[in-house]
Amino acid sequence: MRDVGTIVRGIRTPIIKEGDDLATIVCDSVIKASKSEHFEFEDRDIIAITEAVVGISEGNFATLDQIAKDIRNKLNSDHIGIVFPILSRNRFAVLLSAMARSTKKITLLSSYPSDEVGNDILYREDLVKNGVNPSVDVISEKEYKEKYSHFKHLFTGVNMYEVYKDLVEKEGCEFEMVFSNRPETILDYTKTVINCDIHTRKETKEKLLKAGADKVLMMSEILNESVDGSGYSPYGLLGSNRSTEERVKLFPRTGSALVNKVQALMKERTGKNIEVMVYGDGAFKDPVGKIWELADPVVSPAYTEGLEGSPNEIKLKYFSENKFKDLKGKELQEAMKEEIRAKDKELKGTMATQGTTPRRYTDLLGSLCDLTSGSGDKGTPVVLIQRYFTNYSND
Repeated sequence: MRDVGTIVRGIRTPIIKEGDDLATIVCDSVIKASKSEHFEFEDRDIIAITEAVVGISEGNFATLDQIAKDIRNKLNSDHIGIVFPILSRNRFAVLLSAMARSTKKITLLSSYPSDEVGNDILYREDLVKNGVNPSVDVISEKEYKEKYSHFKHLFTGVNMYEVYKDLVEKEGCEFEMVFSNRPETILDYTKTVINCDIHTRKETKEKLLKAGADKVLMMSEILNESVDGSGYSPYGLLGSNRSTEERVKLFPRTGSALVNKVQALMKERTGKNIEVMVYGDGAFKDPVGKIWELADPVVSPAYTEGLEGSPNEIKLKYFSENKFKDLKGKELQEAMKEEIRAKDKELKGTMATQGTTPRRYTDLLGSLCDLTSGSGDKGTPVVLIQRYFTNYSND
């Protein structure tokens, strides 16, 4: 029996720039690593590529002016409501500047005590002290400044109310902010809305239209086509990141072609059938800061066919403590191997799977890759995962 199961390696690459042949760079980098680290490729190894370098290499950028023009063309309003944005200097602040350029006044409706991905906008204990019910109560801007504006984020040390107010006013746009967990609250201020939530965007838009909004635009409907030669994405502005003060990098749009090209090149150069995926944020939650990492619309926007589906695994601990409770040592080991080999092709809903992780392969792998590559200076935008599809019964 192998003594090592899944192996994960962050693969260093050259710095990726716009126009680079990313597929060739990825293949060259993993093959170079195999030689320097003395490992062999195996069928069903997985090469994962961060969405950031995919978007960069394909030149999928847009300026703030291009974003503002698209919003003006689609909404044409002097007063826009911005509903449920995430509280992020990297993800949303730059987009808010573009939104401010498209209108004369913004009313920003923030959920509370936190945004969709867990960033707080006030101290939760202050809600208790002030007898606020987040399910129904609306906090005005005046009340926020009087009772809650002393808040500073645990990790960043900033208050995003102040950041967003400064950004909007810097664009010569009037700003106000209100706090409510009901999107319909914005209609007390304006009937023209951009709803900025990520994973609940369709439900929010439906609620707003049903409640009487005149125009509602999801962020996925902004820059879903090119404007004046800009980049674009099937996810619109969702998944975008700040590139410069005047430009954003959009979520990639050529991922499917890329993963298939890398797979074909690796087959040609190694003879192995390698799976390939593009990944963004992993789907996990920080237990201290309470931040849910998934600010991208999906974990993986593109992957090869072999990564479709979910694990079909039995829980070793369950069998060890139940069916095989009287076995030990080699006898237990052999019995467990045989149980794995004989397992049904579909275990979903059975006791044999209790405690296993019921998620898709691409979501599990994306989380693993995001934690491995990080978002800072590791210089490993490619991750190689080996033996992920092996189990205890494989010799």
